[in-house]
Amino acid sequence: MLLHVHPVDPQPRQIKTIVECLQDGGVIVYPTDTIYGLGCDIFQHKAIERIARIKQIDPQKANFSFICHDLGNLSAYTKSIDTPLFRLLKTYLPGPYTFILPSSKEVPKILKSKKNTVGLRIPDNKIARTIVQELGHPILSATLPGEMVEEYTDPEIIEDNFNKLVDMVVDGGIGGMTPSTVIDCTGAAPVIVRQGLGEWPEAI
Repeated sequence: MLLHVHPVDPQPRQIKTIVECLQDGGVIVYPTDTIYGLGCDIFQHKAIERIARIKQIDPQKANFSFICHDLGNLSAYTKSIDTPLFRLLKTYLPGPYTFILPSSKEVPKILKSKKNTVGLRIPDNKIARTIVQELGHPILSATLPGEMVEEYTDPEIIEDNFNKLVDMVVDGGIGGMTPSTVIDCTGAAPVIVRQGLGEWPEAI
């Protein structure tokens, strides 16, 4: 199912349809401020397992991250954020960044990595953040399987390729081809893990 959603002013009826799909354990493809991603409700275990099968990986070894609505929403899924870290997050979010942080007890066990960390994102994308806001908690974020190809920027082609694997493709217009920049904030200083769309200064 391909669902067209206005990228600047998402229609409440369309958002409600997406949220109901997620609450029913559905798997969606949806737009972010970087690339289209696979997503589901973080509390729907069977949906998480479906995404892991699509990606052919173990959920606990996967680099899944959470899409959050704002910093208040994000802070529930990591251990206490000190002032310097809060300032850092406030400077770069919303934006094309994933921050790896120590996970809190709110993170479902199936998604806890052996390092007890979680990747958290607040994308600068109205559709993704409105979905999360209406759902009331984060959605899982995972890249589409295989290599990033130009076909993954067009929701209509994505729907043709994935309609048997997912329940819905949310069409928010043509997407990008560069993923988010990943920053590990679990040590003494932030460390860049993957350079993506977001620029990151050499020394912070």
